[in-house]
Amino acid sequence: MVRAENFIAALERAGFGLISGVPCSYLTALINTAIAAEGTRYVGSANEGDALAVACGADLGGVRGVTIFQNSGLGNAVNPFTSLTASFRIPVLIVCSWRGQPGGAADEPQHDMMGRITPGLFEMMDIPWEAFPAEESDLDAAIGRAVAHMDRNRTPYALIVSKGTIGGGAPAPETAPIADGSDRTIPASVKAEPLDPDAALAAIQKGAREDDVVVATTGFTGRALYALEDRPNQIYMVGSMGCASSMGLGLAIARPERRTVVIDGDGAMLMRMGAAATIAHQAPENLVHVLLDNGVHDSTGAQSTISSWVDLSAIAAVCGYPVVQRVCTEAELADTVAEAGPGPTFIHVRTTPRTHHDLPRPTIKPHEVADRLRDWLGPR
Repeated sequence: MVRAENFIAALERAGFGLISGVPCSYLTALINTAIAAEGTRYVGSANEGDALAVACGADLGGVRGVTIFQNSGLGNAVNPFTSLTASFRIPVLIVCSWRGQPGGAADEPQHDMMGRITPGLFEMMDIPWEAFPAEESDLDAAIGRAVAHMDRNRTPYALIVSKGTIGGGAPAPETAPIADGSDRTIPASVKAEPLDPDAALAAIQKGAREDDVVVATTGFTGRALYALEDRPNQIYMVGSMGCASSMGLGLAIARPERRTVVIDGDGAMLMRMGAAATIAHQAPENLVHVLLDNGVHDSTGAQSTISSWVDLSAIAAVCGYPVVQRVCTEAELADTVAEAGPGPTFIHVRTTPRTHHDLPRPTIKPHEVADRLRDWLGPR
């Protein structure tokens, strides 16, 4: 058996600084120890895909990331594995439990199929894996193999944990007090003509500071931002819908000296709404979350979203964003972005669906965009 505190120490020796995850009983000792560790930041996420995106953002910011979760939630991370880590070539260490392991401990029936296919899923995604070390004397070697692969191939590496492999660890953290929300102000709804989407993006570019990192959600938003003006501090998400805000959270944590501006969409936010609660709880003062709400899935046929039914500004407020603002004009949007902070700040602006779809696709490949951003950021 490996003591959780010794694994965390081995991660720190290897240069890992952020762990994001979703609980599993096989990983309880590890998660509690990560929460208590002074040299490691732990981010508890609402789902496995969000956790992976947080670690990706941290890695882009110069902090090696680890994502830990139960294999029953591996499916929630398949999309960011195949379109975020693969497209941008972002290496993350994965620690995944093996519930329902064939020949292993008896388990609940819902784990049977995933237990049988867990190694195969990693292999199908071209993610090499090995069994989590059973002996502490093997820890550094296993992590060394993972790091060597990650540095050489710029892709994730997985350690799969059987029941009873990890023990020891810190005691369970105290239960957080229930927030009454009485100090959370929901901004009044404003009826105004929605902005042209390109005008809104131009206003955000105008308001962004020279040393801000700008993360644009997938679809037309990233392509339109690229068309307006390609800048080395901008990264354009491809696929991994809904993960822009979580990746922005990881970047904001890794680079607290800079602001991270996330340009999100209503469909993307609705798809992974739990990320808003995670961001508010982690409370990075340097994160500016701009929601362009056009009421449709614009790049996939303009089918309606349900944003007209859901007050996304109110959602951000009750999640705990300390600053939530609605803006109606280009000048107001530019000024609000420029002046935002300390936050996290949530800015809601309504835009019209796009009337023209002849947007250029970036000629620079996603992994080149990521490398360019790393170079622009420089060492921590």
